[in-house]
Amino acid sequence: MAFSLLSNEGKVGIYNQNKTSRCCFLSKYSQFHFGEPLSSRIGVALFGQGPKLLLKIKIMALPMLLIFLFHIASVASSNLRPGFYSKTCPQAESIVRDVMKKNLIREPRSVASVLRFQFHDCFVNGCDGSVLLDDTPTMLGEKLALSNINSLRSFEVVDEVKEALEKACPGVVSCADIIMMASRDAVALTGGPNWEVRLGRLDSLTASQDNSSSIMPSPRSNATTLINLFKKYDLSVKDLVALSGSHSIGKARCFSIMFRLYNQSGTGKPDPAIDPEYRKELYKLCPIDVDQNVTVNLDATPVVFDNQYFKDLVAGRGFLNSDETLYTFPTTRTFVELYSKNQKEFFDAFVEGMLKLGDLQSDKPGEVRKNCRVVNARPNHLLLESLYKQENGHKAI
Repeated sequence: MAFSLLSNEGKVGIYNQNKTSRCCFLSKYSQFHFGEPLSSRIGVALFGQGPKLLLKIKIMALPMLLIFLFHIASVASSNLRPGFYSKTCPQAESIVRDVMKKNLIREPRSVASVLRFQFHDCFVNGCDGSVLLDDTPTMLGEKLALSNINSLRSFEVVDEVKEALEKACPGVVSCADIIMMASRDAVALTGGPNWEVRLGRLDSLTASQDNSSSIMPSPRSNATTLINLFKKYDLSVKDLVALSGSHSIGKARCFSIMFRLYNQSGTGKPDPAIDPEYRKELYKLCPIDVDQNVTVNLDATPVVFDNQYFKDLVAGRGFLNSDETLYTFPTTRTFVELYSKNQKEFFDAFVEGMLKLGDLQSDKPGEVRKNCRVVNARPNHLLLESLYKQENGHKAI
C-alpha cells in the first residue's frame, strides 16, 4: 500500500494508490513527497474507495497538517467489518487458516497459545497487536510483563502467518487482525464454533509492560476481581464465564496451582474446592519439589474445544483458581452450570464475547507492520510521536 503527498498551488492531495479506504499514513510516512513550498492555506483531500471521501481544511503551518493526518491514522481502524480484505487481499483468511492447520498438526498446544493472544492484547490499550512487539532499548514490551512471562508462547506461529501474508499481499494485513483471525481459527479447528471476524485494525507503534502487568489478572484471581475487571471493558458476567471457556484447550504450568495444592490462603492446606480424587492426581503431576514449568492439561479434553471445561468446574476439577472460582461464586455459577449442560449455549455466548472483546480498540495512531515483532522503520517517528502528544494533552504514546 502506498500513498503520495503532492502540492499544487497551495493544495495538498493525499492519495492511496491501492484505492483502499484505510489511511496508513504513519506506516508509510517516508513515502510521502513534498513538491513546491506549502502556502499558509493548505487544502487537504483524502480520496478513498467507494463513495469518495473529500476532506478540506485550512491550516496555518505544516505541523498542523501532520497533526491532522496523525488524527486520521489514529481513528482509521474504527470501522471494523467482516471481509475487510476482500479486495486488497482476498486470500488473507485462508492463508491464516492454512498456517494454523499446519501448526495444529505440528504442535496441538500451539493453537491454544495463539488463542490467548486476543485476550492479552485487547485488554491492554485495545486490540492493536502491541503484545507481539519485542523489547527495544527504549521500550519494554508486554511479552515479559508479569502476566505474560512464562505464560504467552507460540509467537513464532504469528510470525509464520505474517510471512505468508507479506508474500501474498505486502503491507496490507495488520498483525492485530492476524490475532483475530488466528484466534477464531484456533477455536474452529479444534471442534469449536466458527464465526466471521470484524477486521480493519492498525498495529500499535509501542507497547506497555507496566499496563500489562497492572491490568491482566493472575491465576489466583477470584470471581469478584474478574467481574470488576471485565466490567471496566463493558463485558458482562456472561462474557466473563463464556470467554473463560477458552481454557477448554491448552495447558498451564504447575507454578499456577502450587498455592492451591499446598498453601491455599496461607493455611498450609490444599484448596477444599478441589475434588479429592483430582487432588491426588495433581499431587503426582505437581509434587512440591517439581520443576514448576511442568505443564498440566487445563481440562480433560485439552485438544478439543468443547464444554468439558465447565463440566470439570462443576466436578471440582478446575486447574486454576481463577477457573474454579467461577463455580464456587454464586453470581458466575449459574452460567457455569448452564454451559456444562448445553454446549450450544456456551458456543453462542463464546462467539458473542469474542466479538465484543475484538471491538476494544486503541485510541492511538497505528500502522500495518511488516514484521509483527517491530514497528516499521521511520526517520521521523519521534516527530510524529511528539505531535500526537501535543494533540492529546501530552498523553504518553
